[in-house]
Order: sequence, then C-alpha cells, then structure tokens
Amino acid sequence: MKVSVTCIGQPEKVPGKTYRTGINKAPVSGAVMIDESGLLGDSVLNRKHHGGPDQAVYALGSVDLAAWSAELGETVEPGTFGENLVIEGLDSRLVRVGDRFETDDVLLEVTSTRTPCATLAARMGDPRFAKRFYQMARPGFYARVLRKGTIGAGDPVTHIPFDGQSVTMPYLLGLVTKQVTDQQRAHLLALPISERLRAALAG
Repeated sequence: MKVSVTCIGQPEKVPGKTYRTGINKAPVSGAVMIDESGLLGDSVLNRKHHGGPDQAVYALGSVDLAAWSAELGETVEPGTFGENLVIEGLDSRLVRVGDRFETDDVLLEVTSTRTPCATLAARMGDPRFAKRFYQMARPGFYARVLRKGTIGAGDPVTHIPFDGQSVTMPYLLGLVTKQVTDQQRAHLLALPISERLRAALAG
C-alpha cells in the first residue's frame, strides 16, 4: 500500500454557488508538509463543517475511485471529491474509526466519515448526488494528524487496524440518516471520533 496522489485546492466557485470553496483539489508533485491543520497550501473555507484538527485530512482509496469511475461512466480524477490523499490499493469501505495510516514521516488516525453536501453536489453537477453518494457507500474518511511530517506520491503506507470494537465508514455514513440508539451512541462516544461528531451525538 502506498500514497498514490496528494491533492490540495485553492478557493474557487462551483456552478450555481456564489461562495468560494476549496473542494476543487488537484494533484501536486513532490512532498507536501502535513501538520495538525492538514496539508500545507490547502484551502478550507467553510470551517464550521470542514477542516480542524479532527478533520485535517480527507482520504479515499484507489479502489473507491475505480468504483466511482465505473458508476459514473467516466474516469474520476484524484481530487474530484475534495480528497487530499488517495491511497493505492485501499477500499475505504473496510476502514474503521480508530484505524491508523502510517508513512515514514506521518501518522494519521481515522476520526469520521465524509458526508455529502450541497457543495459536493454542485461540484458534480448533479443536485441528487447526495443520494447517490449514500447509495455507493464509499465515503472515504477524515483523519487527525498524530505525527506531522512530509507526505507525497509513492510513500509506503502501513494500515494499522484499530485495537478494539469499532465501526466502518459505510456503517457510520448510514447512521447519518437514521435515529441513533442509546447503545450506538455509547459505542461511538467511546471511540476516537471527531469532536464535531462527538458534539452531535452528545447533543
């Protein structure tokens, strides 16, 4: 397993929206510095819902991009969904909260899943894309940076499974549209989830 692509984005407008967004990511060459805030040079504009220490990095697997390409009938280029990292050989459906991904320099810890929004739908030119995103159940994942350093295409990646009972990204995505039970809430709050998710569950 290795880093396939690293991507960053600059403030731009997407069709049908008046605000600027950093969702349009593009691959960069060479190594990029990554710290608790994310990749150096990457723009995160809607700080209420995106970014921050617990959502510093958004990642997908190459298996996910291949599946999306088949679903959409065209090649989905890295960065299309706003992801910062594409990991070669990874299927994000198998990733769980608390899993870690380690390179020689960087250590990431999975905190939550990506959920679709109006900006993503506008980016894809499909107002119903959120429903499609839920149905595909390949949401990728957000991660916090436990050890900062540089990261770039070709860097070997070790996937370290969470040592304990956890939840997968598709399972977590599915809970977004359902009423969470007390048992599910207690289970999630015991995991190293993002502070946004923790606040939503506690509230």
